Amino acid sequence: MHKDKKIRVGMSLGDVNGISPEIILKTLLNKQVLELYTPIIFGSTKVLSYYRKLLDLPFDFYSIQSLSEIRDGRVNVFDLADNSIEVKVGQNTESAGKNALLFIEKACKALLDRQIDVLVTAPINKSNIKIEGFTGHTEYLEKQLGGESLMFMVHDSIKVGLVTQHIPLEKVKENISQKLIQHKAKKINESLQKDFSIRRPKIAILGLNPHAGDNGLLGKEEQEIVIPSIKKLNEDGILAYGPFSSDSFFTNENLSKYDAILAMYHDQGLIPFKTLTFGEGVNFTAGLNFIRTSPDHGVGYEIAGKNMANEQSFSTAIYAAIDIYNRRKENEELRKNAI
Repeated sequence: MHKDKKIRVGMSLGDVNGISPEIILKTLLNKQVLELYTPIIFGSTKVLSYYRKLLDLPFDFYSIQSLSEIRDGRVNVFDLADNSIEVKVGQNTESAGKNALLFIEKACKALLDRQIDVLVTAPINKSNIKIEGFTGHTEYLEKQLGGESLMFMVHDSIKVGLVTQHIPLEKVKENISQKLIQHKAKKINESLQKDFSIRRPKIAILGLNPHAGDNGLLGKEEQEIVIPSIKKLNEDGILAYGPFSSDSFFTNENLSKYDAILAMYHDQGLIPFKTLTFGEGVNFTAGLNFIRTSPDHGVGYEIAGKNMANEQSFSTAIYAAIDIYNRRKENEELRKNAI
């Protein structure tokens, strides 16, 4: 953290036509947040002024043209978009994608330059970001910030990581391997220790097939890939258990037994996570060299501009980023003192 300064929380404005500006404005309406951290919005004063008027929100911000102008005690807006930027509420436009990418790029550079401490990204629409191979924040941030990313959905009651992330369902089976399962489980274990201060994490691993393959009757992946992976993880000192059938795993009793869950594919893990935590869950990109979180929902075009968006998940994402930042600092200090 910057000496004698509050933690600096960078926020990328996201898709300007969705609910991203609204949830940021609502989060920062409470002036008490300025006592806890210094917000820096990577975005557009024009867009924020538009939504401030549209939603009739008493929001005050400080426009800056350089990160050297950041002030504690103010909502800083790093004005990046030119005046030609257009807001078309609720519409999927190429302009919105172009600017969303610009906001993320500048925020990543600020992280790399240590001008902000953590990054919280507002929702984007992947379909309007026109760069080759862009499949979402997670993979993009890995390239920009270094490390090995893990999409880790976190909440006090449940944490879910994924073996495969943003790929078509038909390609899940061919992408699952012993090596990948072990790698993802180890990344979860590392994050639980470093970012959540859990000394000996217990990780539940789901099966790929219905009923976890039913002893080979419904698929061989559990016997040939998942079970050998769990055995190897145990040999390496990781407390991994399973494979569990995903249709019956997500009970309060099971969730209380394990510190995290490793799901085989996107919807297998995210449907139960969002059902149980929606509005309070956080998408944390574990494994990066820097801390990035985001809310657990999308752009919400259908409710954009209607003053209906709930800012709870975005607000929670901010505090999760701060908590993780502080835990990493504490762990670094402990390691230094141990040496």
